[in-house]
Amino acid sequence: MIGLSVAMALSATCVISAFAADPKPDAAVKTKSIDARVFLDDRIKTDAALAADCLTEGRKWLDKNAAEAAAARKEDPQFFKDGGWDFERKYAIRSVVGDRYVSVLRNDYMDTHGAHPNSDVNTILWDKSEHKRISIRPFFTETADNGATMKAMVKAVIASLRAEKKKRDTSETATDEWFKSVEPSLLKIGAVTLAPSTEAGKSSGLTFHYPPYAVGPYAEGEYVAFVPWETLKTYLTAEGMRIFGGARPKGDAEEPQ
Repeated sequence: MIGLSVAMALSATCVISAFAADPKPDAAVKTKSIDARVFLDDRIKTDAALAADCLTEGRKWLDKNAAEAAAARKEDPQFFKDGGWDFERKYAIRSVVGDRYVSVLRNDYMDTHGAHPNSDVNTILWDKSEHKRISIRPFFTETADNGATMKAMVKAVIASLRAEKKKRDTSETATDEWFKSVEPSLLKIGAVTLAPSTEAGKSSGLTFHYPPYAVGPYAEGEYVAFVPWETLKTYLTAEGMRIFGGARPKGDAEEPQ
């Protein structure tokens, strides 16, 4: 009996631990057509304005996909016989620079019962002082499409992607055809974040985040290209010179972003 009691207690502990380890979403929609969730990491929740901004966007994403799932189920109910679509979005802080600029990664997972699930990645650059989203424009003297800054940025991004493909032994896809979507335009070069630095409060450069299919086949997964700040030093504004410095931490280069 004692052994049985211990076993039951251990079993109950395991169940409680399993539930405790399963975080509650910050927003969710669950219907016959879709189970979709949005999560904010704990650091985002400490900034009320940033958390509210992310949740507003996240809820719009939930509503949009719920409506699309309902329409798809109505049109082709046979594709939902094993359940509805499964969607998840996670917001996580990547870096905080100068105690002002917050880089956020937005990762999406989408399973619509196709050949395989899909994923996407995008970014947010948040100005804590202004309580709003911004671009990297204030850090550079000019960012015109096809201008000198953007051309230098694209050149450095592609060099980084080629190096990463060589490291992964996927150099056969390091071709102009796969890189054609990386254009010298802030809106088309890729989702960007400020990379952390070995120097406190600084950024070591820019990291560009690409989902599967963007710069390689689905099987290659996501890519992150790193551009050291020194490569773009000629084009930095006074604010750019203030926030950039140091080197990329070794762990940042080795770990998935």
